[in-house]
Amino acid sequence: MPKKDYKNIELDPKYVPKKSEEYMSDMQRAYFYNMLNGQREELVASMEDIMGAINLAKKNDTAGTGDEADTSNFDIEATMQIRMHERSVNLLRKLDAALKRLEDGTFGYSVVSGEEIGLKRMIARPLATMTLEEQEEYEKKKA
Repeated sequence: MPKKDYKNIELDPKYVPKKSEEYMSDMQRAYFYNMLNGQREELVASMEDIMGAINLAKKNDTAGTGDEADTSNFDIEATMQIRMHERSVNLLRKLDAALKRLEDGTFGYSVVSGEEIGLKRMIARPLATMTLEEQEEYEKKKA
C-alpha cells in the first residue's frame, strides 16, 4: 500500500525529479501531485469563467436585442464556449484520474503492461498512461 504523506511534503520550488532518485518516490509523487493539483485548480477556475461567458451569451441572445448578425455572433460565441467547456471537462476527468493513480500508487506505470512509463515522459506529459512504445503502437492501430 503506497504511503499517502506525499501530499504534505513541502518541496523546494526549484525541485525537479531526477532519474537518480527512486522511481515514483514520495518526493516525485509530491512533485506530480502539486503539478496536477495546480493544473486542476486553474482549470476549474477557467471553467467557471467559461460558464459565465456561456450564460452571458444566452442572456444576451434571449434578450432579443440586436439584429440577425448579432444573434449569429452570439450563437457562434456560445458554441465555441461550450466546446471549450467540453474540452475542459475532458481534461478535468484526466487530471482526476491521474490524481487517483497517484493515490493508489499506479501513477507513472503503464495501464497496459504495468511497466514504468519513465520520468522524462511523465515530466513532459504527466497525464500519460502508457509507455512511449505502447502509445505509438496504440496510435498505429487507431489510424
